[in-house]
Amino acid sequence: MRLLVTGGAGYVGSVCSAVLLEQGHDLVVVDDLSTGNRDAVPESATFVEGDLADCAVDVLSAGVGGQAFDGVVHCAARSLVGESVVDPAEYWHGNVVTSLRLLDAMRATGTRRLVFSSTAATYGEPDVVPIVEDAPTRPTNPYGATKLAIDHAITSYANAYGIGATSLRYFNVAGAYGGVGENRIVETHLIPLVLQVAMGYREHISVFGTDWQTRDGTAVRDYIHVRDLAEAHVLALESSVEGKHRIFNLGSGEGFTVREVIDACRRVTGRDIPVVDAPRRAGDPAVLIASSDRAISELGWKPKLTELDTIVADAWEFTRQLGDRSHAART
Repeated sequence: MRLLVTGGAGYVGSVCSAVLLEQGHDLVVVDDLSTGNRDAVPESATFVEGDLADCAVDVLSAGVGGQAFDGVVHCAARSLVGESVVDPAEYWHGNVVTSLRLLDAMRATGTRRLVFSSTAATYGEPDVVPIVEDAPTRPTNPYGATKLAIDHAITSYANAYGIGATSLRYFNVAGAYGGVGENRIVETHLIPLVLQVAMGYREHISVFGTDWQTRDGTAVRDYIHVRDLAEAHVLALESSVEGKHRIFNLGSGEGFTVREVIDACRRVTGRDIPVVDAPRRAGDPAVLIASSDRAISELGWKPKLTELDTIVADAWEFTRQLGDRSHAART
């Protein structure tokens, strides 16, 4: 298939692009490089630098390469929870308005397949874990609210205009694949932050909350390897059903505490990682674990890289390579 990948210079988008290319698909990647990295885009993909809100119609109208598109993998988004609270307008415009323009461009050009990279933040604080797709959606921040709004829009477009769409609501993505990992100016995810401590870039890692009702008092989260996540995007795209919007949660089905993640980083790196205990952050649930039963039964998806040490080891290898490249650039 000839596919458009939005946000394909970002972490998830670039790994999805790599896996789609491995499966034999032809790709055009669009990214404004505001948070993505140009060198993360696979060389064999056609790259278009631009704001998706401005160029979606032009690109989907076969303005690149002269051929129509079979589908879209939509990974472009603003995704920092704290930033969304401080500047919600940027998120409502950058996520929702841009996605509506993409949907309109798909409708205008007859592009019928869509996979939307969504988030577990649509659920907010769950009543029951593991979280199933029918759980109440009560996002606690503008980021999650914008993703949920896009899901609602996709449902109505699928029903009215025949788009075959799939939203993938995933939990904590980690690891690296094909030389691509998490490389953001502003990092908020636990594993890369802990590995930055191991590299000596940070003095310590803060543990927010040590009095949760969990096995060691710290919060529990579900981690999914980015390669497994990319495979789910491929399966969702290839199995899309015209006129239907499907929603799948993706996770390992197993949760790890913050302290267990830090211990895994110590094992993998062989380095001391100082910890500072800190108060709970407002809005942080004690436990977030996904039920992936629907994805397993309907998509035929099954995560393969579920060992925490494997996820951390892949992330560590990328972090070290990134450090080596940065050192080489400085010298």
